[in-house]
Amino acid sequence: MSGGGNGHPPDDGGESEEKGLAPVDEKTEAPGGADENTSTPEAQDAVLRQQLKALQEERDDLKDQLLRRRADFDNFRKRADRDRQQASFEATAAVLRDIIPALDNLERALGAGGDEAALRTGVELIHRELLSLLDRHGATSHDPTGQAFEPERHQALLHEEVPGFAEGTVVETFRKGYSFKDRLLRPALVKVAKGPDEQETTEPDGVH
Repeated sequence: MSGGGNGHPPDDGGESEEKGLAPVDEKTEAPGGADENTSTPEAQDAVLRQQLKALQEERDDLKDQLLRRRADFDNFRKRADRDRQQASFEATAAVLRDIIPALDNLERALGAGGDEAALRTGVELIHRELLSLLDRHGATSHDPTGQAFEPERHQALLHEEVPGFAEGTVVETFRKGYSFKDRLLRPALVKVAKGPDEQETTEPDGVH
């Protein structure tokens, strides 16, 4: 009676002991947990072996890709060389094929004997055929007579005073020039007009 009337609940020793137990720490699991499995030397060694295997596979794959790319490039280079050689062969064959008719006409002209008219006709025909051949292949001849002298396209053999021609004008062409499209094959050999010498055009002071 005296214990229940003092205003304090009865002392339950068992319940207090249960309330005083500390909670179980999850980090302190029993042996055999995942963390301990990955932290053992054997587990670490297994992980390293897997990583090494993955790196080796990646290396082998990259090496295989490199070998394939190298083989593709070699095949492309060989094919390009063959195409270039074939194109050069076809271009040369086309020029030779066009020259053959001119040779036929030359042989006929030479077989004309003492007939000068037939010989001249044959030579003129050959000349026209050769000019046509050059034109078909993009080559042109140029006679710069009467034009201004161009050092890039003309080669001057003579410089002379020529009445009626301005200084620097081509007055005579000894040999025509030839060009292939925008490329000069051979410059024209020319004679260029020059101005009068200073001694001839200027009188000394005091002379009348």
